[in-house]
Amino acid sequence: MSSQPRDEAHVEPGDPSSASPPREQIAVAIKRERARANLSLSEVARRAGIGKSTMSGLEAGTGNPSVETMWALAAALDIPLARLLDPPQHEVALLHAKDLPSLPSNTSNYAATLLSASPANARRDVYFIRADPGQPRDSQPHPVGTVEHVILGQGAARIEVLGQSYELHVGDYLTYPGDQPHTFTALKPETTVVFIVESR
Repeated sequence: MSSQPRDEAHVEPGDPSSASPPREQIAVAIKRERARANLSLSEVARRAGIGKSTMSGLEAGTGNPSVETMWALAAALDIPLARLLDPPQHEVALLHAKDLPSLPSNTSNYAATLLSASPANARRDVYFIRADPGQPRDSQPHPVGTVEHVILGQGAARIEVLGQSYELHVGDYLTYPGDQPHTFTALKPETTVVFIVESR
């Protein structure tokens, strides 16, 4: 994990990438895990070897924790560090796309391959998409509460949702409500995308 500061990204009004900043996300995670462990703020600070004021700042989202502090907090809470930074990681699995069946679209040059079905205790499906320029792929609203996460792997694409248009290039990530009508358009040949469909 790098300690170098990252350039701030420009976020347009209504842009779904305008999520809580990392400090706020960490604050929520620390409070959640402390409550789960049924420990006081003072006790966690003591176990982690940090000051109570530092701990208060972290839970308020005003602190700027180092990786060492985060490791100490994870140890104090008896949890993996990842739980304070991101959802727990899944087992490693390698799937070769050429060996998996794909579902072509009847209306556009678009094919979806299910990479991972949701386990019984989770609610997410992962799809690998191959698409070429041409007829856009219009999607009707999915069940209420559905959220889609998109990662552009190759080429370029445009996604339209909630009256706005977002252009994605290699490495870009977009999340948006899948329970609203949305349209996907490949902008370059052999565009590939990973779609994660999250049902709540």
